[in-house]
Amino acid sequence: MSGGGSTYQTCLASVGSDSNDLLECIAGALDTSINTAAENVTNSVNTFFLIFAATLVFFMQTGFAMICAGCVRINNVQNTLLKNLLDACGASIGFYTVGYAFAFGGTSSQTTFIGNTNFFLMDVENKAFWLFQFAFAATSATIVAGTLAERCQMTAYLCYSVALSAFVYPVVVHSVWSNSGFLSASNANPLWGIGMIDFAGSCVVHVTGGMTALIATNILGPRTGRFHDIRGNLLEKPKPMPGHSVALQMLGNDNYEVVSHVAINTTLAAASGAVMALLIDTIVQEHNTGEVTFNLSYAMNGCLAGLVSITAGCAVVQSWAALIIGAIGAALFLGTSKLLVKRCVDDAVDAVPVHLSSGIWGSLSVGFLADPTWVSKVIGILFVVGWVTVTMTPFFWLLHYFGFLRADSLEEVVGLDVGYTGGALHKRLHGKDSDEDKDYSAYLDEYVHRRKERAFLKNASGHIPASSVHSPSLHGHSYHGRRVITPAMKEAAMGSSSDRGSALSNSSGHVKAPGSDREDWTDNEKAVMDSSRNSGVPSLSSVKEENV
Repeated sequence: MSGGGSTYQTCLASVGSDSNDLLECIAGALDTSINTAAENVTNSVNTFFLIFAATLVFFMQTGFAMICAGCVRINNVQNTLLKNLLDACGASIGFYTVGYAFAFGGTSSQTTFIGNTNFFLMDVENKAFWLFQFAFAATSATIVAGTLAERCQMTAYLCYSVALSAFVYPVVVHSVWSNSGFLSASNANPLWGIGMIDFAGSCVVHVTGGMTALIATNILGPRTGRFHDIRGNLLEKPKPMPGHSVALQMLGNDNYEVVSHVAINTTLAAASGAVMALLIDTIVQEHNTGEVTFNLSYAMNGCLAGLVSITAGCAVVQSWAALIIGAIGAALFLGTSKLLVKRCVDDAVDAVPVHLSSGIWGSLSVGFLADPTWVSKVIGILFVVGWVTVTMTPFFWLLHYFGFLRADSLEEVVGLDVGYTGGALHKRLHGKDSDEDKDYSAYLDEYVHRRKERAFLKNASGHIPASSVHSPSLHGHSYHGRRVITPAMKEAAMGSSSDRGSALSNSSGHVKAPGSDREDWTDNEKAVMDSSRNSGVPSLSSVKEENV
């Protein structure tokens, strides 16, 4: 009533008491008020929808965390979960400072390679849009988490998360999703008149993350013992390293598309992917072994491959096409997974087959089944693959060169939970007095003794005689991947090959893991160590399972 009275008084003072003019004035004022209220409601609904959608996309972080935690061994679970947390932290910092500006900054009047405004969210009006895009940036970064599981340093992980979300990924986003990107379908002059359609990130998110994972795992090398034995010889068959919980892997298999046609296509693609992966693997296993087996992990990853494949075209393809896209994506996942194992590329969670192979197929599928202009999709894929390769290869190589990429070899064997998160040492029992248990116990003893040596050196001399856990002056040479042990160590080990366990022990009975010879220490350091063995550093025979 007060509003009506105010409008009436305003109009009365404006047009006088003439009834027609007065009614027109009041009607116009009411129309303006209603339009303003409707616009406010629309903005509120749009903001809520963006925040809600961002929450759904960001919830994939928990899914990836569960997958990674379930795929790793029990002595690496805490470390893996912490790295997944750092993904979100590093991505938020990188995308807030410069990432969003590189992705969406600038005007849409001309085509640009990278954005140049809105750094630190300055002059950004729609903060909900930033939150939505940040969730995708974090998703792209966390794809790499599982691939590098059980062997990557924490420092390197945080560095790559920031670099990917602050620079590498935003350039891809700018090219495909920004109005001024040269591949964008919303560009004023799109490539070939239509640009590249990538509705939810088959290429932008998944190919970027999958290609980064492939580069990183090639430079990092496989997990110790995955493809080579302790003396560096190639195993006849790759050693399986199953995760400790398939249930956790299933908890990580989530779906984030929510709107009608998109939701239907996404669900159908996921379903066909799971069935196709399970069917193909069952047929292959029956052909090779004569037994019919059903692999839950393959079914789960086939489902994920279907989801990744459909993200590019879920809004523009028909439902029957979604079934085909998901099934082909699952088949490509299986083929790529087998190929990586054959090439001795260690991917702990099959992130490269799921995201890179299926992401490339998903981008191409739009051209085959929805938009006939598939050439722009090929150019977009080549651009993303080339850009990620050019930027991330030297990045990971430099981390590797300066010793910040690979975790210490002995910590890798006993589990990164101990070295990075202060977890307990776990006994992995495979059978009573099994050779694997004996070897693992020997490494546990060596690790405990080394920690105590380092603590004694710190107390005795005030410093540890190495700036990095990778320095050969403290821990010997790394035996990661194909560089397992030095020629001298191999010759010594072969000389005592009659006893399988003798390569792990020295003449005094102390455990000696490969790479732990200390002949290159300085005289002063040797004197300190001789003193430590006579002044309170416990013998290894007294070491039990404990927190260290």
